[in-house]
Order: sequence, then structure tokens, then C-alpha cells
Amino acid sequence: MEEAAARLRVEDLESRIAELTGRLEVEREAWSRLLVTRETVAEVLAEISEAGAPVGPPQEATAPEGSSEPVRMVGAIMVPRWREGLWVDVLPDVYRDIVEIIADATKPIQAKQIAPWIGLPAVTAKIEGTRGKLKRLVERGWLSEERPGLFALAHPAPKPGEWLQLPER
Repeated sequence: MEEAAARLRVEDLESRIAELTGRLEVEREAWSRLLVTRETVAEVLAEISEAGAPVGPPQEATAPEGSSEPVRMVGAIMVPRWREGLWVDVLPDVYRDIVEIIADATKPIQAKQIAPWIGLPAVTAKIEGTRGKLKRLVERGWLSEERPGLFALAHPAPKPGEWLQLPER
């Protein structure tokens, strides 16, 4: 009796493991496709950015013949490459918030520290999304990655008193 009950429990667990393994494979495949898609989109957007294509908010396009409704074109949110004289206000809101948080920090900080400051829960998915934004800001020259996972301003603003260096008398 006891042996039969143990065998049934083992068979039940094996069945559940097989079902979960199948579901895991399906989800891994979906995840893999999403990663490839994200990387492809990032490459295309980088090429567009490097080509100097204007990027901005969605714009009205001319309607197709025979239609009186305007067509909305979807614009891409782009992070421009940093250059001298470029202000943080050219960045999309969340990127601007990230740069401002890092500018206020006294030392390099991690994605998990930034996520709550930009209104995201400190869960893995949101932290990884934030890390992706940080990496993009590093790639575009706004931030530097001091050590793996520690981010700081790439071009810190002068400290008070450094704006104008007067010679001592």
C-alpha cells in the first residue's frame, strides 16, 4: 500500500516536471525572440541616429488619397550622443531623470539604486530595464561606467567656485 502511494506521488511529480519543462522551453523561445527583436530595433535606431535622421515626436503625415483623416507617424525616442554644449533637457524624460539622479549622487551608483528614484519597483525586470537605459547613456557619452554596474556622469559639471578660476593676489 505504502509503496503504491509513493509510486503514485513520484509519477505525479514526474508528470508535473515534464509539463513545467515543456512550458519552460516555450517561454525560453519567446524570450529569445524578444531579445533578438530588441537588439535588432536598437541596431536600426542606432543606424538612424548615426545617419543624422531627425527624430522627434510623432508627426502628422499627409492622408492617403480619398481619406480625410490624418495619419499618425510613430516617432522613435532617441538618446542623442553627448557633445559640448548639449543640455540634459534634450533627453527623453526618463533618461533626463536618470542623468539628474546620477548628477546629484556623491559616488557612482547602480541600476537597483536608480529604479526606485524614477518611480519603478525594485524588481528584477525593472532594474534590468533601467540598466539598459544606463548602458545606452554610457554608449552615447552621457554617463561612464566606472566599474561594471557602477555609473557616473561622463562629463561632470564644475563644482561651485570652479566656474571661474581667478588668480590669487
